[in-house]
Amino acid sequence: MKEPGQNHFYNIGVSYKKADAEMRGKFSVSKENQKALLIAAKEKGISAIFIISTCNRTEIFGFANRPCLLIELLCDFSEGTVKEFNTICNIQKDQEAISHLFKIGTGLESQILGDYEIVSQLRHSFKLAKKLKTTNGYIERLVNAVLQASKRVKNDTKLSSGTTSVSYAAVQYIIKNLPDYNSKNILVFGLGKMGKHTCKNLAEYTKNKQVCLINRTEDKAIQFVKEHASIRKSVIANLAEEVANADVLIVSTGAEKPTITREHIANNKEILILDLSMPENVAKEVTNFKGVSLVNVDQLSKITDETLAVRQQEIPFAEEIIETHKEEFNSWLNDRRFTPAIAALKESLELIKKDEINFQKKKIVNFDENQAEILTSRFIQKITTQFVKHLKDEETSVAESIEVIQKVFQS
Repeated sequence: MKEPGQNHFYNIGVSYKKADAEMRGKFSVSKENQKALLIAAKEKGISAIFIISTCNRTEIFGFANRPCLLIELLCDFSEGTVKEFNTICNIQKDQEAISHLFKIGTGLESQILGDYEIVSQLRHSFKLAKKLKTTNGYIERLVNAVLQASKRVKNDTKLSSGTTSVSYAAVQYIIKNLPDYNSKNILVFGLGKMGKHTCKNLAEYTKNKQVCLINRTEDKAIQFVKEHASIRKSVIANLAEEVANADVLIVSTGAEKPTITREHIANNKEILILDLSMPENVAKEVTNFKGVSLVNVDQLSKITDETLAVRQQEIPFAEEIIETHKEEFNSWLNDRRFTPAIAALKESLELIKKDEINFQKKKIVNFDENQAEILTSRFIQKITTQFVKHLKDEETSVAESIEVIQKVFQS
């Protein structure tokens, strides 16, 4: 289904379903590059577009006459190539792209089923696109419909019941794999959303009082430890020293290049490293050291329990909610698609009505213009209603319909 006057609505991207963490890292787009990508899209004549880039996926939604235009943009502003993209890609058009966005926004496409981290990321992505003027009425209406569906799925189903997320899985991994985890020195490096959630989960699910936090922006760390007294703050200058003292290192820095390299790790040191970043922020070479165990987001996301079993049962209810909101969006889209044809018909009929009333006023004595106006307006309304029904039933081309109206009424 097309946006009036636009090209097809496409979705192109990569996700955990076909791409591992390393490959997803190549196609990850930084915040700065997301802005640059949207600006470049406008310069290329792409009128409406937005991008989502998370640890599990990078997705572009937008209007284009060919999906390759969006693919080229993704490759221009990430480390991935077109050849690599073609081996792991998702490409969807129109209704398939619409359905895909609904599934993403309601947690059905999350690597951990029902993980709602994506909702705030979707809101942020749309807000950025709107700020840079790369949205239109179609995208705005669609995103709002997805967010409404997401809210209903969250409130009316158990798809997000229990606590399950990558940050939760990280803490559960520590609990399950380190028998004396409460006495271990834990270092959290990075205080983005993932880092904050990890610290909170450590406080909630363990009794460990030896958690240290380092963040590049120290002010954020200072404020955070004020609200979480059990966590100790250190500074970036002491990173190597703190890593040397740590039994567990949790990295959630969100940088474009590795922030933990072999220089930070002492040889023969026993340490568990959990990399929650995308692209991966721990250099693979650290695993060359004996004693280093490195776990990434893909491995953490495989942690399942009874919580996920409950969520699986909720999928049909979530899909019913999605279908309702999708139908409402498509109904709006259809009405919008028919507007030019209906407006053209109404304009032609109004001209005929005006000419005929003026003619009868001159010809008939005591002509009741008000009654004539009411009667003819009702005729016009009935004709246009039937015309809309015809368009919907027959799926007639809007462009052809306008052309027919012009030929019939302007001859």
